[in-house]
Parts: sequence; structure tokens; C-alpha cells
Amino acid sequence: MRVALAAVVQTEESRPSVEPVNELEQRWRDLGEFIREQRRVGHLSLRKLSEMAGISNPYLSQIERGLRKPSAEILQQIARALEISSETLYIRAGILEERPDDIDLASEIRRDPWLDEEQKRTLIRIYESFRAAQTPAGDSKESAVG
Repeated sequence: MRVALAAVVQTEESRPSVEPVNELEQRWRDLGEFIREQRRVGHLSLRKLSEMAGISNPYLSQIERGLRKPSAEILQQIARALEISSETLYIRAGILEERPDDIDLASEIRRDPWLDEEQKRTLIRIYESFRAAQTPAGDSKESAVG
């Protein structure tokens, strides 16, 4: 019988680097759990989702268990199959950062060096009219059916 032993020596300097690894591993597990949850909500078997996404059944299983780190392309295929945005999976995987809620798009438009003043005013007017006509994504707005 062979027994492999590994000695792990951690110095004070190396301890901070352990945290990000654990955090990253947790992020992949959370991503896998989210994908599994979305699959179940959609009443899809593991086999069916893997077929729809064009990836192997074992690979999808490993992703769901947080054992594999899928590429952005694979996440996009899974998102398409689940009919959710790729951005949602990218954020959960740490590929993209979540956008803050307090983005001031009008200020960003005003700073754009490629637009002249009339174009900036027009874009801001259009943007503000769209915003006034809609509720924020995720808010439920009861429609009055008359």
C-alpha cells in the first residue's frame, strides 16, 4: 500500500493568498449551484441541458458541482440553453463585475468626446423619455386592464 503525504508549510506572507483561492473556489461552487437551480426551475434534466448547451453530460455535472471552471463561451452556451442572460453567469463567475445601481448615464453621455452637443442633448432626451415610461428592471408594475 502506498501512502502519499504532503507537508504544507504556511508562512505569514503566504496566508493572505489562501483566502482568494478559497473565495474563488466558493464562487465556482455558487455558480454551479445557480446553474443547477436554474436547470431545475426550467424542469430540465442534466442530460437535456447538456444536449441543449452542446456540452457533455459529465462536464455539465462537474460545473454544477463547482469542480470545473467553464470558459465564457461555455457559460454563454449554458445561458442560451437556460434562456437567461450570459451577463448573469459572467457576473456570478467573476468574469464581469456587477454594475452599480447608481450609474449616471446622462453624465457619461455628456463626457463622450465623440459626440457634439446637439447629439448629446438628443440622446439624453431620448434616454430620459424611455426611463420615464418604464419601471426599473426587476420591479413589478401592475398594469391596469380596463
